[in-house]
Amino acid sequence: MIVNQWLPAAHRGDAIGDGARRLRDLLRGMGHEAELYALTVDEALAADVRPFGDPGAGAGDVTIFHFALPAPVMTEAFAKLRSGRALLYHNVTPAAYFAQHDPALFRLAVIARQELASLAGRVDVALGVSEFNRRELERLGFGRTGVLPLAIDLSRITRPAARPALDKLLDDDYVNFLFVGRIAPNKRIEDLIRLGEYYKRYVDAYYRFIFVGRYDAVPRYYSTIRALMAEFRLLDERFVFTGPVPDEDLAIYYRSAAVYISMSEHEGFCAPLVEAMAADLPVLAYAAAAVPETLGGAGVLFAPKDLEYVAELAAALTYDDDLRADVIAGQRRRLLDFGDDRIVASLAAVLG
Repeated sequence: MIVNQWLPAAHRGDAIGDGARRLRDLLRGMGHEAELYALTVDEALAADVRPFGDPGAGAGDVTIFHFALPAPVMTEAFAKLRSGRALLYHNVTPAAYFAQHDPALFRLAVIARQELASLAGRVDVALGVSEFNRRELERLGFGRTGVLPLAIDLSRITRPAARPALDKLLDDDYVNFLFVGRIAPNKRIEDLIRLGEYYKRYVDAYYRFIFVGRYDAVPRYYSTIRALMAEFRLLDERFVFTGPVPDEDLAIYYRSAAVYISMSEHEGFCAPLVEAMAADLPVLAYAAAAVPETLGGAGVLFAPKDLEYVAELAAALTYDDDLRADVIAGQRRRLLDFGDDRIVASLAAVLG
């Protein structure tokens, strides 16, 4: 069987693009012919991902369309395929989060949801990477729905990485708290900044927050974060924004952290939670959107956002060895649910 995947943009280090390439490899391992086609392809991926204009793009017995942002040309072409149309929805951040920061992104988010809704009744099956996403598809009027979990290559986190200089930089007297992802309004980075104030006030002054990911995606929002830091008179060396980093550096950041902390209010899946679990890094996360589902009883969830309480939880996960060991053991059990066997079984069900 020929199984094609379409995605608007193929970027290295992006959860959707990385997951699509992982899915292609699994499909090939199942004995299928599988290729990946994209409208925009990073130069580094030119030999690995085919352009959407390639004639082979429309020749699949099954075509999996990864939907996360507007791509009218691809959306309309997908709807016109005669059969084998499997929509895979990664979620669209609600437009309201961008309203005061970026009108263009606000408009894109509105258009994306309109475009998604236009596919209802025009696909053979609509899948979410989480049950949270599947329920949204159902509300939009899609008929046959299901869940195909995000395929994550965790080897980039677990393989040995040698970065002596970075190791030395992070191995000092400070406790490292980690967040991975783009700096965007739904991630509620301002709550992590405020958490630093509570941690300093009620627990310890020797801490450092590390943010790994793009900070230029929503420039005005990033500026508000820097303004908040200035208002609190926070030191830049205590709140480190790395930008995108190589896989080897990312593995070191996970390995050097005491706790992974998420304040995000909207996630369709949240791959860094799974990466943190793979790194044996305790997860402390706000219970919103798909986050509780992805953790599946592992990690430590909290709601509401009582920052004094969250600061105490972060300290407990850092210093209470028994609690830390129990949380890591639970995360290891949960991690088994994200193995290749589960993804292959889900793929076989979809293709069947």
